[in-house]
Amino acid sequence: MDRKYWETIAPKYETEIFDVLQNDVSGSIVAAIESMASPEKTIIDIGCAVGKWMPVLAPKFKMVIAADISAKNLQIAKEKYTDFDNIEYHRMDMSADDLSVIPCDAAICINAILTHSLEKRINFFQSLSLCLNAGGELVLVVPSLESKLYTNIIAGRWNVDDAENDKLPEPKKAIDLFKNIKQGVTDIDDVPTKHYLKEELELLLGLEGFDVQAIKKINYDWKTEFHKPPKWLKEPYPWDWMCTAKKK
Repeated sequence: MDRKYWETIAPKYETEIFDVLQNDVSGSIVAAIESMASPEKTIIDIGCAVGKWMPVLAPKFKMVIAADISAKNLQIAKEKYTDFDNIEYHRMDMSADDLSVIPCDAAICINAILTHSLEKRINFFQSLSLCLNAGGELVLVVPSLESKLYTNIIAGRWNVDDAENDKLPEPKKAIDLFKNIKQGVTDIDDVPTKHYLKEELELLLGLEGFDVQAIKKINYDWKTEFHKPPKWLKEPYPWDWMCTAKKK
């Protein structure tokens, strides 16, 4: 997932990309944001895309930095949220080797660290720290590898969505899939996408100077995973990981 991918997907973002805000029916992410909000604080939305979180952030913070790798995403957001005069839009590549950014008091990063490139992920996690002042608070949401494997197990055992009819990959693709899964990278709509273990998150954030406050599940309906989920399929539901942390 590079800049070209996000520039291409930008006009179709609303229909192509999973809406975390809409599907977090528990309201846990909004609650976490509200717990660190203040009219005296600045916040950066890292990987803001088309700005879905702007209506949540702008009324609660002094200033919002909307940062994204895609210029088209930022333009869509800028045209959509003209009612707010406390948002600045900046094109940033958080996975670049060099990043120039004015640190904020708080940050959110919602399903933005998805690249299959280990080097770019390392840079991205380092950038999380650069974006925050000392003592700054972070709300981070990432796809769960445990949930992805759990979903695959259910699909295979009970043939959900005709899983047994899935075509086997060609040899080269199979090798790539094998190498990727060892790093927690698994395809979403044929796009290699990084998924995370809970313990992995704790380690990665700790290495970048964060104190992890809590990691919890953001549960979603089974319809987000299957076209025709069995009626008996209830809890535990599929989930993303939400992590709250503070920069030391």
